[in-house]
Amino acid sequence: MEVLLDNRVAENRLDTDALNRRFENSGTRKLIAAILAENPGKRIATVSSFGSNSVVLLHLITSIDPGLPIIFVDTGKLFPATLRYRDELASRLGLTNIVVARPNEMELTSADPAGSLWMRDREACCNTRKVAPFQDALDGVDIWFSGRKRYQGGLRQNLPLFEADGKRLKINPLANWTSADIEIYRNAFGLPQHPLVASGYRSIGCEPCTTPVGEGEDERAGRWRGLEKTECGIHGIFENGGGI
Repeated sequence: MEVLLDNRVAENRLDTDALNRRFENSGTRKLIAAILAENPGKRIATVSSFGSNSVVLLHLITSIDPGLPIIFVDTGKLFPATLRYRDELASRLGLTNIVVARPNEMELTSADPAGSLWMRDREACCNTRKVAPFQDALDGVDIWFSGRKRYQGGLRQNLPLFEADGKRLKINPLANWTSADIEIYRNAFGLPQHPLVASGYRSIGCEPCTTPVGEGEDERAGRWRGLEKTECGIHGIFENGGGI
């Protein structure tokens, strides 16, 4: 069964509806294995922030295909601990194909010469440092895996397993996992936690725009705290086939 979306299906979502029905109760490993097995010749990648819960999806995918490309956007504003964690997981899990995407130097010099754009316009900062390089890295990819989960709340609470991303197929294999599921899996395989989690960081992005989360707050409450903004933009850039 080939699942790549063409223009027609991207418009009416028929393929994603069928895939969501097929895999809703199939199990995550079976879903990932089926997508990889049934789409030979398709360009498939996963995207990882190497954040608080990233190790679970990375472990699942690399246990099936350790050579699958892993797109990682280094915005230039990440916590040093995140970069060290990336390197630790690369060694621990045998990640052999991490594709590092960085902001275009000329665009960065023009838009953020002093490195303080985040203080004035966080939307523009995200677009320059994360969304644009991510779009470039995703060029040529047909199917990609995301680590988003419904329990994270906000725009993610009704997250499907499969969704259209322009002409691409985006898969959220952990969509129906709970925070308890994440911890059970991580502990079962002895997977290392991001070091900042112990300090209260439950969702980890760029250092200037990430704070610890208090008791009873949503996991992503520490991202862009005090603003209505809850997403960096990479998960909505092709909504309805266009940009946002």
